[in-house]
Amino acid sequence: MTPANHSNQSQHMSNGLLVITGPTASGKTRRAVQCAKSFDGEIISADSRQIYRGMDLGTGKDLIEYQGVPYHMIDICDAGYKYTLYEYLRDAASARAAIESRGKQPVLCGGTGLYVESMLNGLRLPKVPANEELRQALSGKTLPELTEILGQMKSLHNTTDVDTPKRAIRAIEIQTYYQEHPEEAQTTMPNPERNAVIIGVEIDRDTRRKRISHRLKERMAQGMAEEVENLLAKGVDAEGLIYYGLEYKFITQYVIGQLSREEALKGLETAIHQFAKRQMTWFRGMERRGWHINWLAWDMPDEEFVQAVSTLMHEQSGT
Repeated sequence: MTPANHSNQSQHMSNGLLVITGPTASGKTRRAVQCAKSFDGEIISADSRQIYRGMDLGTGKDLIEYQGVPYHMIDICDAGYKYTLYEYLRDAASARAAIESRGKQPVLCGGTGLYVESMLNGLRLPKVPANEELRQALSGKTLPELTEILGQMKSLHNTTDVDTPKRAIRAIEIQTYYQEHPEEAQTTMPNPERNAVIIGVEIDRDTRRKRISHRLKERMAQGMAEEVENLLAKGVDAEGLIYYGLEYKFITQYVIGQLSREEALKGLETAIHQFAKRQMTWFRGMERRGWHINWLAWDMPDEEFVQAVSTLMHEQSGT
């Protein structure tokens, strides 16, 4: 298929969102770049840690891999900041609107399942301010009491995770705000994507584990510990880095002397394998919730992969 044909296809298919997702170390970015080049697209990252400047090796932010393809939602805020789902949905929606205004194909790429599924659900979350008076009134209550209060309120979404009193109080705070601002509550109702094509990059467990282990050694050799030292030297709090988990948790603990290098690497490798497993659990959950993920092999030849995606996009758009 010629590049000219790919470009023509993108004119037909630019209305639907193309999603490239999968577990860590499956090669998602390379596939998203191939698709963006083939379908005249731009990439929107769905990685909750690549948004931070200076967090490069630990997040696998291989910008050279983009080969000139425009990307969004990468390096948009300083390390140490706690970026929220509300902010992500707002900024990603803005990036997508700009991409589509240029007549380009939006390609959502990443393995943060919450970001991917929230984008597919078309969620728009109003910024709910803290209600100190309400927090004070609820502060002495137990989790069962808080859960009962929440259950008596009109719940907008039944997916709220209230496994701690703090989360339950925040959920009640949000529901209270929505009751007081019904016009904003209306905007939170899901508006699911109708023409999305979701591609999952499938990789078998053994290969995934080998790639994770190899990549970890490679990144340490490239200076991942030095990257953490640099962030700490710039004033990013150690606890703030540990909050980001995985590489930044274990390597920070090594750098500040809480763990030996060997302990840090062993713990980190195990944690990444567990993370990949949790990612797959999320994707299976998405499928149970009605999203159809088209799984394509991680090692499929490039031309075959792009052709398969092109066929799926044509089928979805009805052309």
